[in-house]
Amino acid sequence: MSDERPGILDGAVHPAEQTKLFGHAEAEAFLARSYRSGKGHHAILIEGPQGIGKATLAFRFANHVLHHPEPAEAPETMADPSPAAPITRQLAAGASHNLLHLSRPVDEKTGKMKSAITVDEVRKAGKFLAQTSGTGNWRIIIIDPADDLNRNAANAILKILEEPPKRSLFLVLTHAPGKLLPTIRSRCLPLTLSPLAENDLAAALESLGAAPSGPRAGDVLSAARGSVSEALKLVNYGGFDIVEAFRTIVAAPAEPPRRDVHKLADVLSAKDSDTVFSFFCQHATDFVTDSARGAALAGDISRADRLAQLASLLNERITIAQAYNLDRKQTIISVLDDIRASL
Repeated sequence: MSDERPGILDGAVHPAEQTKLFGHAEAEAFLARSYRSGKGHHAILIEGPQGIGKATLAFRFANHVLHHPEPAEAPETMADPSPAAPITRQLAAGASHNLLHLSRPVDEKTGKMKSAITVDEVRKAGKFLAQTSGTGNWRIIIIDPADDLNRNAANAILKILEEPPKRSLFLVLTHAPGKLLPTIRSRCLPLTLSPLAENDLAAALESLGAAPSGPRAGDVLSAARGSVSEALKLVNYGGFDIVEAFRTIVAAPAEPPRRDVHKLADVLSAKDSDTVFSFFCQHATDFVTDSARGAALAGDISRADRLAQLASLLNERITIAQAYNLDRKQTIISVLDDIRASL
């Protein structure tokens, strides 16, 4: 099953439509108990790597709250959302008057998602809270992810979090909590989700009809690092070929043929290549980070420090390239050259 909405991978469904949650029973139980106690925090920071179910948990919790608006009357556990229930249908259609999903908007000119959540999007949150303030209903805002907030948007969200309206709930998702404003983190209750275990990842992929098969099935589960989105990129977007080409280039004992470098860069910078470009960038930075960790464990502190600095540099360069729509091919070539020079 696939979802045609921008930002949804081939083979995936939007988190608001997902009726199953895999691997996060403890976090789900904590949210249900906390809500039922009537003492739940107004802002929850759901942390963890991309693609492990943070947004699914957030929509699932929102569904639970909206179905049981009085905490004391809510059940101790969350049930799977019923696709036939009006509230579930409204959430899936993005038509609920009680929930606002803040994410990167679509550029009307290009049809693609913008590089950041802007302050204009956050202003929608202010209007949403003001328009529903007299209804007595819960008002839930899912920020997905807060990592995408630009500076002005982050400051605007902070002002809302500092003086939250009554019966409001903020579910703030983050892949990298260290990148958020400390003041935003300090106003949220952290809830950390771990990458999925291989059996949970396999079950999640099975539910999507995307279970890996053949000789590479085990490789998909191990290489995906507990992330459904990474597994889908490996299976549906040629991720293994990208990884193999990357590792061949960086491990070449001599200067790799420039045609191989340019061939990979051409594939990753082609039209409508957002997903594979993002996959490459994440893999490249993970590779350097893992290499730095390995050097540190081996006692080679000098090399570990050099690689850690490179990982930070690559993250900054990739962020700037995406924010300012810089030449992707040149970015990829520079990333490959820098990694080879540091190994």
